[in-house]
Amino acid sequence: MGFDCCGVADPNAIPKAGERLKQFLDDGAHGTMDWLAANPDRRADPVVMWREVRSIIMLGVNYGPDDDPSELLGNRDRAAISVYARGDDYHDLIKARLKTLARWLITNGGEVKVFVDTAAVMEKPLAEAAGLGWQGKHTNVVSREFGSWLFLGVIFSTLELPRDAPEIDHCGSCRACLDVCPTAAFPAPYRLDARRCISYLTIEHKGPIPREFRAAIGNRIFGCDDCLAACPWNKFAQAGREAKLAARGYLRFPALAELARLDDGAFRALFAKSPIKRIGRDRFVRNVLIAIGNSGRRELADEARRLRDDASPPVRGAAAWALSRLMETDDFAALAEQHLPAERDDGVRSEWAVNS
Repeated sequence: MGFDCCGVADPNAIPKAGERLKQFLDDGAHGTMDWLAANPDRRADPVVMWREVRSIIMLGVNYGPDDDPSELLGNRDRAAISVYARGDDYHDLIKARLKTLARWLITNGGEVKVFVDTAAVMEKPLAEAAGLGWQGKHTNVVSREFGSWLFLGVIFSTLELPRDAPEIDHCGSCRACLDVCPTAAFPAPYRLDARRCISYLTIEHKGPIPREFRAAIGNRIFGCDDCLAACPWNKFAQAGREAKLAARGYLRFPALAELARLDDGAFRALFAKSPIKRIGRDRFVRNVLIAIGNSGRRELADEARRLRDDASPPVRGAAAWALSRLMETDDFAALAEQHLPAERDDGVRSEWAVNS
């Protein structure tokens, strides 16, 4: 059916997940992702979520890239997009395959529920329990065969199926994923503070990106692969074989100037069937402007200048910040004097004021 690995776990196989989730939530490390804090008991215990579950089938699809994502970070007039988002939306692809397998299970007398990031299910601990890999120090699943590049799908079944042996941790003393993080998002091994994570900041976070992280974002406009790409186990990985998940040509290394010109209609057309579409044009262009501000390319100031009157406050604010990085100090101060009196949003007004 196109899956690259499969394993079966007992529904009671992740007893420590609840404790770890509680610490994560108590620390506020989930940021504005309130859905993570909803129904924590159901998330931590599959049996609480569905009392009839007897077996949990974990499936993986390899999406390993055919290039080194870190090589995209040097050309600052181009955008770096996370590997997982360069092709079609994996949710749609994997869910269709899960449903096919689920129908077969039903013919064998079992009831099922299928999930792809769509419910309170802790896929990564369950993947470890099912033997697909282990949760590395970057908190993502690492496979000895596929490295850090696995999409996960889940099937809860009422059938009693033979269990697979859990995978053990093979990280050892390695700190590559922790040390490479541009924003120090790991307060300790196996712990992530999403509020500092570039993937969270560019995808989940809806408001202005905090100033302290903007320079570190570089040209990453949707997600970040640094901790994944740094994992030494990737030396055993192989490029994914699913054509629909392969990078679309125009998303391998798109020009920031072209992306900055997208209106809502063009954005929706360009990213049809892409996971990028979920964040909307305004959040996306906000990210592009942060990358433009980090580019050091003065010719890109024209793109930011054009967007300083955009209808979206986060876009206007990011445009002001980008201009402060690309223009001469006196020229920016003069431009700020024009915008400060007319600006209607306090957050955007502060961008002009603070940066000037």
